[in-house]
Amino acid sequence: MKRRHNMPFGAECRDDGTVRFRLWAPAARQVDLCLDDLRLDDLRPDDANHPAHIPLEKLDKGWFELVTDAAHPGSQYRFRIDGGQKVPDPASRFQLHDVHGSSEVIDPNAFSWHDDSWRGRPWEEAAIYELHVGAFTLAGTFSSVGDRLDYLVDLGVTAIELMPVADFPGRRNWGYDGVLPFAPDSCYGRPEDLKELVQSAHSRGLMILLDVVYNHFGPEGNYLNLYAPQFFTARHHTPWGNAINFDGAESPSVRDFFIQNAQYWLTEYHFDGLRLDAVHAIIDDSKPDILTELAAAVRSSVGTDRRVHLILENERNQARYLQRTELCKPRTYTAQWNDDIHHALHVIVTGERDGYYSDYAERPLELLGRCLVSGFGYQGEGSPYKNGETRGEPTTGVPLTAFVSFLQNHDQIGNRAFGERIHKVADPRPVRAALEIMLLAPSPPLLFMGEEFGSETPFLFFCDFGKDLAAAVTAGRRKEFARFARFNDESAREQIPDPNDSRTFEACRLDWDAIAQPQHQGWLRLYRQLLRLRHHHIVPRLSAACAIQADYNVRADHGLTAHWHFPDRAKLTLLANLRTAPHSGLTPPATQMIYTSEDVSAEALQQGTLPAWSVAWFLES
Repeated sequence: MKRRHNMPFGAECRDDGTVRFRLWAPAARQVDLCLDDLRLDDLRPDDANHPAHIPLEKLDKGWFELVTDAAHPGSQYRFRIDGGQKVPDPASRFQLHDVHGSSEVIDPNAFSWHDDSWRGRPWEEAAIYELHVGAFTLAGTFSSVGDRLDYLVDLGVTAIELMPVADFPGRRNWGYDGVLPFAPDSCYGRPEDLKELVQSAHSRGLMILLDVVYNHFGPEGNYLNLYAPQFFTARHHTPWGNAINFDGAESPSVRDFFIQNAQYWLTEYHFDGLRLDAVHAIIDDSKPDILTELAAAVRSSVGTDRRVHLILENERNQARYLQRTELCKPRTYTAQWNDDIHHALHVIVTGERDGYYSDYAERPLELLGRCLVSGFGYQGEGSPYKNGETRGEPTTGVPLTAFVSFLQNHDQIGNRAFGERIHKVADPRPVRAALEIMLLAPSPPLLFMGEEFGSETPFLFFCDFGKDLAAAVTAGRRKEFARFARFNDESAREQIPDPNDSRTFEACRLDWDAIAQPQHQGWLRLYRQLLRLRHHHIVPRLSAACAIQADYNVRADHGLTAHWHFPDRAKLTLLANLRTAPHSGLTPPATQMIYTSEDVSAEALQQGTLPAWSVAWFLES
């Protein structure tokens, strides 16, 4: 089976053996194609030592186009702008020599797919495992991720989420500095290696999701300002500078670039879904906005025979994007990462109250309860951290499956100065209790690579920029922490790892040998047990998730009770004691107990007492 997304730009292999090249360059007078493997001939040679330059035809509205038989799959090419600077194709499908090098003509039909029967999995079955391709294994490639798929199946996750793989500058990066969004980075492998990973996941029943970045381009290797400055606008500003132009006079071509990118990953690579990074940094005053238009385009293009999931990261908590149809199908987006539940749990487990955790410091258990039964903790209330600015929208009508829960992810670990995981900053018992809540509650859980065996490997911020930019990034990274008391002194800030030092990245590679140690085996057994219970008891009741009725109650600032009433008349109950002393006065239901923390005795529970940092789950069928 062949899969190909026909794009209106870039290099497209045609059935007659020619290749069509198309570039939007509204600020250019002339665009030439430079083929690295085309030397002196009868076209337009410069000399015997340089590639020939073939002019593209100038079309309306800033477009340039060329159809030629001088190129073929594997050809290396660049575009020359106005007889000067040579640039890679912004829609390049592959960059063998990084973001400043030539693009490669890729024929998608050269790859044979064998997963034609795969239609995806229902979202309510999602248990997500986020990973960074480069740090997940020692080899750091798409193929080596594939070697660990059986392990992930045995763990009990049902979906893999790859951090961004779009081509970024250098040999290592989190992925959020990508500049060529259609090209999987060559340090991980070739396009066919990524496609093989996708279909290998499908053959094991695993969904595979991709993180994409539509709010900015990275600071190195982005040549768009040279020939298409209309890609950006000074009317809106983001943390990275001028915003991407989603609502200006020439925005249709810009909007289409990103819509095509979403369709490309879902069609040509057969991904099961996309996670859109930090959409709160996308500024768009048009109607419909780009998020709405993109979701509509994706859902109309993939058809009704596939389950495709679109997930947001959005600190604004805009529940409008998560609304459902009368049949409980997503109108636009399937789910959103729920920072609120992470922040509430983090405050409870660690006691940390700096920065944005201050919004959760006064009533973390109340906010945790609200997250568990209705999604967001902030649904229009004022944020003390943001000087009273309101945050969020009511979640009425949005199912709990629309809110992805997590105790760790790349941001919440990597944004710490030393990249410490939760196991390094909190005692084991509180961490265990938080997991016992998160993994059995109705909302889909997300794990970050290695957390399932209590990995002590840090996940630091790392990159590989050119010399001048590297120094600025290192200084900027350390300056970010100057407002924390721990780093008031400059000498203390100097201890923060240099993001551009290769040793910083090497320290982040998972230590798989650690699994053999008893303490890590204990964590792995816990995760496997909880995920198994989730799939057996919770997931079957989520298919009609729009109709769940739920409530919670907080006792004495440390006791939490929550109830979920399912359409099949089943009732799920949580009792939790989230403090360092026993909690009495609870009333356990007279129903089947499906899980308790290891130090909970049946006798004490019958008397309404839970020991410190413990949890009990009950299910009435």
